[in-house]
Amino acid sequence: MFQPISIFIGLRYSRSKSHTGFVSFITFFSTVGILLGVASLITVVSVMNGFEGELKKRILGIVPHIIVSDFTSHESSTKQDLRWPKLREELLNKPHVVRVTPFLESEALIQSSKGLQGVLVQGIMPTLEQGNIINTHMVAGNIDMLSTQRYSLVLGQSLANKLQVTLGDEVRLVLPNKSVFTPMGRIPIQRVFTIVGIFHIGSQVDDAMVYVDSRYGAKLLRRTGDGIDKLRLYLDDAFNAKKVVESLKKEQETSDKILHSVTFSTWNESQGPLFSAVKMEKNMMWLMLSLIVAVAAFNIVSALVMVVVEKQAEIGILQTLGLARTEVIKIFITQGMVNGLWGVSLGGLLGVILALNLNEILLVVGVNLFGFGMQELPIKLEWFDVLTIILSALAMSFLATLYPAYQASTTQPAQVLRNE
Repeated sequence: MFQPISIFIGLRYSRSKSHTGFVSFITFFSTVGILLGVASLITVVSVMNGFEGELKKRILGIVPHIIVSDFTSHESSTKQDLRWPKLREELLNKPHVVRVTPFLESEALIQSSKGLQGVLVQGIMPTLEQGNIINTHMVAGNIDMLSTQRYSLVLGQSLANKLQVTLGDEVRLVLPNKSVFTPMGRIPIQRVFTIVGIFHIGSQVDDAMVYVDSRYGAKLLRRTGDGIDKLRLYLDDAFNAKKVVESLKKEQETSDKILHSVTFSTWNESQGPLFSAVKMEKNMMWLMLSLIVAVAAFNIVSALVMVVVEKQAEIGILQTLGLARTEVIKIFITQGMVNGLWGVSLGGLLGVILALNLNEILLVVGVNLFGFGMQELPIKLEWFDVLTIILSALAMSFLATLYPAYQASTTQPAQVLRNE
């Protein structure tokens, strides 16, 4: 098969066994360094993607992406009950909006015979919460029981363990910020509820959130009607929240009667710092491991410089035979890129294999990174990231070949061959 003379000679040099031991040593370890750097970067980025995905699913699966409130501020109780269903239907027709559910909430204390803890009580409509992550992560009972059993609640497994309660047990909800007059004086509003469901998501929601039917939540809060004062919007992608809110605010400015006096808040206000920290950590991992790949790639410079010194006579002969300077440059770029290609190709393959089988490998060697239980690392292999890593490593390898190749092209045949 026809090959340009520069590529042919470059490939011959890369396969040559005549290098000194030290040159071969540096060449070998530059290739191994690229291999390990690329494999490590693919594996670590896949784990970071997995953690980010788990956070997105576990936290943004339950935290509303957008909360719509203040639509009852200037309404009578009758008008309140009539307004939120119309507002919900209007919001369901907006781009990116997947689900809209009504709710009410209040801070409270939950008390059992074994303990007491502060929680956030949410009053929901179980029939509209079928797609809620809570409903799909029930470990005992059923969220639908909230609407069939009076004054019942659903709580997280972590909270149930702390209070030492289970299905069918009774707990007391106390509202410390709301009180009533009694013959005994002013006391906080409180009510006994029966546990009809326990969920487990694996996030802070498990020990900080309690769900009740909105009708009984409204009675507990001494509200008229169904007590609904907020709507939560779940989007096709939580990171579209700002764009959706901007669109809704523009509609408000055009005197939209349905959206009049409504206020919006997004998940960024409560969970934004957490995701920003995860993103920064991911970027730092990219930077540190990329530097490892860069250091390994630039070992090619050392190896090629020594090869150029070794091949001075041959370069001089080739130039006297009419080989142009650009062809000399191509020879040594080809030789350096062969090492880079080997390292990147094998590193990419090893990284993908490690990422896809990391949990099994850790299990075989008996390593438990969590220190308890049998939890697995979340892995999410993004092929775009793999391609970016491979192309970046190849670009670093290419840059590493430029200086030695240029130095080879500046060889003066007369001076080199004078003593031959």
